[in-house]
Amino acid sequence: MSSQSRNSNESEGTSIKSLVEKIAQDVQALSYRQLQHESQLKERDAQFALMQDELKVVKERNEYTKSKKSSHAYSSRGNESYGEQNLKINEYYQQPLRRVRKEKESLREVRVDLPHFHGKENVEIYLDWEMKVEQFFACHKVSEENKVPLATLSFQGNAMYWWTTLERDRRLHKDPPIGYWNDLKGALRRRHIPSYYNRELMDKLQRLQQKTMSVEEYRQKMELYMMRASIRESESTTIARFLSGLHLEIRDRVELLPYQDLNDLIQFCIKVEQQNLKKTSSRREDSYPNSYPRSEFKREESVPKEKPRETPKSVGKDMFTPPIRARDVKCFKCYGRGHVQAKCPNQRTLFLKGVDEYSSCDDVPSGIKEEKMYLVG
Repeated sequence: MSSQSRNSNESEGTSIKSLVEKIAQDVQALSYRQLQHESQLKERDAQFALMQDELKVVKERNEYTKSKKSSHAYSSRGNESYGEQNLKINEYYQQPLRRVRKEKESLREVRVDLPHFHGKENVEIYLDWEMKVEQFFACHKVSEENKVPLATLSFQGNAMYWWTTLERDRRLHKDPPIGYWNDLKGALRRRHIPSYYNRELMDKLQRLQQKTMSVEEYRQKMELYMMRASIRESESTTIARFLSGLHLEIRDRVELLPYQDLNDLIQFCIKVEQQNLKKTSSRREDSYPNSYPRSEFKREESVPKEKPRETPKSVGKDMFTPPIRARDVKCFKCYGRGHVQAKCPNQRTLFLKGVDEYSSCDDVPSGIKEEKMYLVG
């Protein structure tokens, strides 16, 4: 009996559970239907409100057309009162049609031609083209779908051949086509920018010196290298980098000045450079004599000097003197005749004192008294 009572209790519990589940399902179904009904009612209310708004607009238009017709009829009656001979102007006169420009709701893109890209092996040309294209996309708000077609339209020469072969290879390998600008930019960078470019750029930046450049040119070159290498650093490190490449004359003077940021420092450097140029120019002007203008000095230097004509050795100073005979030639070494000092046969020199006449030691004429003869050589 106890087992039968237990079985009956279990069967009653299961039946109660099943009833509760059915009731819960019915409640959920009713709530869902109620929500659907409420949403339908809201949609109908919204449609009814829209219809009322449309009716109001139609009524306003009708009233406006009625008022226009009444004013037109009043003006036509006034014109008829001028006389029966006058024609009815309103019946025969037609106003000229006005050209109404239909403006599209969508924004029209301004036509600006992109710079052509020929695909040459020059990293700087490619990077300049990429920067220009990105500026164009940002200015005209080009959608992502139109970026790749617009960019590839500017390809010329080798770049166009490379793009057609790339598309063909992707079709053969059943790869998806390039549809995004970042994917196209990555493919172009892999082709035109070598792997060592960033390393070489960093090396150039570390070794950058002003040398013969002006301060402005030095600054522009440093900023270009930093932008190409995508370097992000604090302003203090950039200032230290800029000062390390300056001339010593400019750096020593600028370091003593109170600058606040990089732009302020560059302005001070430009001012010091201009002062140095003025000093050098004033020194050059002071080096020339004041009584002698600089332009005339240059003009005289530019005129070539005429070289004096060389005269032959056998001919004297005056070209028009009569020829000299050999017996009239006197030697200033031995004071003999018939030869010059350079061709003198006597290698000795005599000094005589107390005698008016003199001769060589080899041929001494008779009748001449020699006193105190000194032999030299």
